Amino acid sequence: MTLIKSISGIRGTIGGKVGDNLTPVDAVKFASAYGTFLKNNTSKEKLTVVIGRDARISGPMIHNLVVNTLIGLGINVIDLGLSTTPTVEVAVPLEKADGGIILTASHNPKQWNALKLLNEKGEFLSGAEGAKILEIADAEAFDFSDVDSLGEITMNDAYMDIHIDEVLNLPLVDVEAVKAAKFKVVVDGVNSSGGIIIPKLLELMGVEVVKLYCEPNGHFPHNPEPLKEHLTDISELVVKEKADLGVVVDPDVDRLAFICEDGEMFGEEYTLVACADYVLSKTPGNTVSNMSSSRALRDVTVGHKGNYEASAVGEVNVVELMKKNNAIIGGEGNGGIIYPELHYGRDSLVGVALFLTHLANIKMSVSALRASYPEYYMSKNKIELTPQIDVDAILVAMTEKYKNEDISTIDGVKIDFATEWVHLRKSNTEPIIRIYTEAPSQEKADVLALRIIDEIKAIAGI
Repeated sequence: MTLIKSISGIRGTIGGKVGDNLTPVDAVKFASAYGTFLKNNTSKEKLTVVIGRDARISGPMIHNLVVNTLIGLGINVIDLGLSTTPTVEVAVPLEKADGGIILTASHNPKQWNALKLLNEKGEFLSGAEGAKILEIADAEAFDFSDVDSLGEITMNDAYMDIHIDEVLNLPLVDVEAVKAAKFKVVVDGVNSSGGIIIPKLLELMGVEVVKLYCEPNGHFPHNPEPLKEHLTDISELVVKEKADLGVVVDPDVDRLAFICEDGEMFGEEYTLVACADYVLSKTPGNTVSNMSSSRALRDVTVGHKGNYEASAVGEVNVVELMKKNNAIIGGEGNGGIIYPELHYGRDSLVGVALFLTHLANIKMSVSALRASYPEYYMSKNKIELTPQIDVDAILVAMTEKYKNEDISTIDGVKIDFATEWVHLRKSNTEPIIRIYTEAPSQEKADVLALRIIDEIKAIAGI
């Protein structure tokens, strides 16, 4: 497995050879590069970085390496310990820190870990900043501090509670309405930090919580990506418990999926659609999602007389366009909600609180709410890459093949047909090419995906 370096961070599998995987040496090297980058871009005498991690088995090891590397650079560390990605993002500006690192490989399986890097606003670094850090790492241009100038560690395990309070204090989160609705919710925390923070949030909103896989031991009980095929256990438990809905998060709690009361998926694409529908009904404005996300957000936004725009894939790209478009809510179709009223980062806590407030206000079941939205169905597929496959050549060939259609090459190739679309792109986080399709029925989305996959394989000769 190649060590993957991108705007999404530095990630890889634990163990193996230096430079090929995320080994202890690589963790120290990239932490050194990040710390050096911060020091090179300030005149401040002493810098501070916030660090938190998810519950991965490798978390404590990588955590200790990264913290002590920053200490060696003379940087002070505020250590949140077990945390979530949005919690660290909230903590950075509240602590007036100079940056943050989240140690998580997000939805990747347990053998993976990563360093996600934040700026002083608690937002992900730009592509240019990430490239500079990679240059520093390659050159090993580090200058460590002498013994009298080492950084100091401050432990602060209060930030998950602080994060919850910040969410509950948002004007559009109506805790009393949710309490009055007397919801019963099943939570799948995939045995990571979401198993702590989501039940605590729900209980403070007066929700009866049924916990499933909420022990933060890092032993993921199923593939941690919140897709339908991985969520049979919670779907069955929601029905068995006669719950109003199920809530599923990934290991670092920046992706959110809901299960309807009948055990069916609400659809991770519709997490953002429902939250945006509620927010736009109270505060009219614009929205942004990435171009691999459902057309349903566009439809809902236009219905509320707002303007919708699509960005390249990647949270940093979504945030950049949200700022340009003055979007009041945005995110990604993978269940990532970005609500700038709190911070510019995907946040499952914000999503849960807004969704439950919406549900309490409209007084309908989750399945009825889902049925009220435009019907689109997606098929999400991928082709594993080998070094022999020239992905860029494949994308050029597909662009030529469909040159008479509405095509965007901002990020890979997106082909918009009259009632369907397909988006082809190299993943930022895995050695794969993603093939996303959307159509008015699941069968049509699947058929389109299979056709495109066959065409790609023919071009690649595989």
